Amino acid sequence: MSVSIGHPVPEFTAAATGDQQVSLSDYRGRQLVIYFYPKDSTPGCTTEGGDFRDRKADFDDANTVILGVSRDGLRAHENFKAKQGFNFELISDKDEALCQLFDVIKLKKLYGKEHLGIERSTFLIDRDGNLAREWRKVKVKGHVEEVLEAARELNAAS
Repeated sequence: MSVSIGHPVPEFTAAATGDQQVSLSDYRGRQLVIYFYPKDSTPGCTTEGGDFRDRKADFDDANTVILGVSRDGLRAHENFKAKQGFNFELISDKDEALCQLFDVIKLKKLYGKEHLGIERSTFLIDRDGNLAREWRKVKVKGHVEEVLEAARELNAAS
């Protein structure tokens, strides 16, 4: 089962940086951006995370929390977060439970070889826990601004 727009996102709990367990229900009453990225400390993922970091105050103003997700472990996440000064938590999804829920594991090609990996994707969940918007096959440039605008619109409509 995967998520679909306009429907409730199933409850989940996952390990995150800061020695936390985060659950969807923790964010009731606030909007939530969950963005999936392939790998810590790679150029596109660093740029995307930095763009979210730099606009965090704007997301806060739109009543929206940011969470990043990849299959990397917590140690790699903690290092990535500290090195980049990320001001939001990163979720470790080593067992791919969240990746499966949001259907972001796709067949990818790298140097002519196929492998399963995370397709860069972002999801906006409303304050009641319903999926409001999704972006798949994300291109990093300009993406965070588009997500922020959607978060502002959704917050204004609530």
